[in-house]
Amino acid sequence: MSIETTPGSAPDPEWERIVAGYLSPAPEPALQSAAKAPARQPLPADPMGDTPLTPAWTKTASGWKARAAVGRVNTVRGFRRWLRRQATEHGHAAQTWRGIARAALWVHGTEGAQVTAARHEVQQAQRDYKAAKWAHDRRLVPGKEKEKRRREMESAFAGSESAMSRYRSALREARMRRAGRAALALAPVAGVEGAGIHLLGTPGGLAATGATLAALTLLGRRTTAGELYTDREAKIGDGDRMTEDMVNRVYRSAKVIGAEDVVKLLSPCMLTADGSAWEVRLELPDGIPAAKALGATAQLANGFGVSVQQISQTKGEREDWLTLRVTLKVPFTGKPKKGPLLAADKVSLWEPQPMAVSERGDVMGVEWFEKTALFGGEPGAGKSAAANNPLLSAAKDVTADLYLADGKGGFDLSPFERIAQMIDTDGDPAKLLEILTHLWEVVLPGLKQVVKDHRVRKFSEALAAQDSRVRWTILYIDEWASYMAAASAEQQKELDRLLRLITQQGRAYAVIVIAATQKPDSNAVPTGIRDILSTRWAGRCMTPEASDTILGKGRATAGYNAQRILKSQRGVGYLQTGETSEPVLTQSYFYTDEEVEVILRRAYQLRAAAGVLPVAAVPEVTVLDHMVKAAAGTGRGNVTRAEVFAYLATVDPEFVRGEDESDVRYASRAGSVLKERLADLGVDVPAVQFPHDGKRVWGWTVDALQDAR
Repeated sequence: MSIETTPGSAPDPEWERIVAGYLSPAPEPALQSAAKAPARQPLPADPMGDTPLTPAWTKTASGWKARAAVGRVNTVRGFRRWLRRQATEHGHAAQTWRGIARAALWVHGTEGAQVTAARHEVQQAQRDYKAAKWAHDRRLVPGKEKEKRRREMESAFAGSESAMSRYRSALREARMRRAGRAALALAPVAGVEGAGIHLLGTPGGLAATGATLAALTLLGRRTTAGELYTDREAKIGDGDRMTEDMVNRVYRSAKVIGAEDVVKLLSPCMLTADGSAWEVRLELPDGIPAAKALGATAQLANGFGVSVQQISQTKGEREDWLTLRVTLKVPFTGKPKKGPLLAADKVSLWEPQPMAVSERGDVMGVEWFEKTALFGGEPGAGKSAAANNPLLSAAKDVTADLYLADGKGGFDLSPFERIAQMIDTDGDPAKLLEILTHLWEVVLPGLKQVVKDHRVRKFSEALAAQDSRVRWTILYIDEWASYMAAASAEQQKELDRLLRLITQQGRAYAVIVIAATQKPDSNAVPTGIRDILSTRWAGRCMTPEASDTILGKGRATAGYNAQRILKSQRGVGYLQTGETSEPVLTQSYFYTDEEVEVILRRAYQLRAAAGVLPVAAVPEVTVLDHMVKAAAGTGRGNVTRAEVFAYLATVDPEFVRGEDESDVRYASRAGSVLKERLADLGVDVPAVQFPHDGKRVWGWTVDALQDAR
């Protein structure tokens, strides 16, 4: 775009400000928070639209490859649709025959009616003449009557002759006009055919014949009833493009809008930059709420020819605005994306923490201050993996204290033992009661005192920078129902009371309560507590009612039904952050056991350097105990020195290998440290040689370590 100015004219500050706003470069995209609406993108550098509306990605190698792949698929599907069409009255053979019949009908013309009328007159005149002649030929007729009948006979004869003359004239004229029209119709055919044969020989004749048939096919496009062929049942699932007609047809067939209503498109139907989905922003007709469209997901999927999982509708800024997205394949069926915590050196919970990825590829972040959370879903839905995201983020924040409880008595929380202030992995209600009591009687009063000392209403990032007593408190309870089932009546009452008080009063003091359960009903999570858990994550559920139990009543009928999540979509769930936000279908970041170990090892190092390791919560374990665990983990009955050093590096920062430390120097330093630690215990465990991986190595046997212990 060019801006013309008059030479020598004085600059206009207001005009310069407007132009600068148009031509300012777009800022870098920031992490999107699921609790806030996505910010509008600034205007492009070409606001007047001088450049063609062609996405830049189409000109890249990947863009050309994607377009070629789409072209191949559309070509194959288009050919299949053409084959199916040939068996109908819209087939090209049927069109050609209709064209021939209509051309013959035009050549025949309408003169046949005139000829038929003239022939009918001749027949009638001949009948009149025969009747008059029969009356005249009667013998017993008086003279005057005889003369009268003779005149009538002669008049009838003259009329017959005149009618015959008119008939012959009409027949001759009809034949001449038909011959002229036939010549007019055949002349182009003969001319094209002759020219083709003369210029190109047989190929030219064939081409001319094809052109003639194409012209006849064009004449026969309309059926006898006057209908033209239109792809009224075009579907995205068949490889067709999304169009305005398709959107309106599908919304009408889904009973979202009436037969006479029209959906207004606020943006053109466009293929996304990566070629994975069709998107369009639309405006519903008056009187039709967005909830009606959100609840018709199954009907819309049928109309577009795709699965329910491929339809996504989100409400816009207004009640009548929607964004429709139809993916070309079921989303989130591939491998989950690697989480960003692996690359993060440390984390601050005052910033939005990445939790998952939306269908559009946006990073969904959660602002955890004054937030609580509920993770639900059937076994295998990826609930624990999703809940791992906030726990691992908190682990890398040295100002966060972890209080963890696993009601099912599994091993999901075992890796957090070294950094958790208090933890229960046995499903013991007495231990959970101890944790809640400590939070209510010790932790919360201390946090409240900080607020009183500074005369503020609640915690903030600025307050945290002033006072080191401002700390995050993470309370994570997995399967509350299991604790309640194992607890006595008095324990149940006290557990319920303490959890309710901590949840209600802890939000202003950076206390985050996270509950995870397979079915969050009133037995699994008390109703009074469940209703104030603001952040929700609903994985695959068995019923719409179970989905509503997590996301809120009426969400399933509004289109947010976790029952529709497929089993192949591991870690996929509806993420709802805040009390009023709409759920978003996302796939949580997944960390393998090895990656969790790497993250927690870094968390241990950060906390050790900051001096905030939970000394009282972690029982003292000697280096010999760690050696025994390392040996037991091999399953061979022995353990090499390298394996012992690798295990000790995960629990003791002194055994962590330096970045520039060579193998020899690291082995020498770690061996010296280990020897000193064993000497402090008054233990001497001699190393022995044994075969391992085709060579002899130094190490220890399990029996020797057990005996020394």
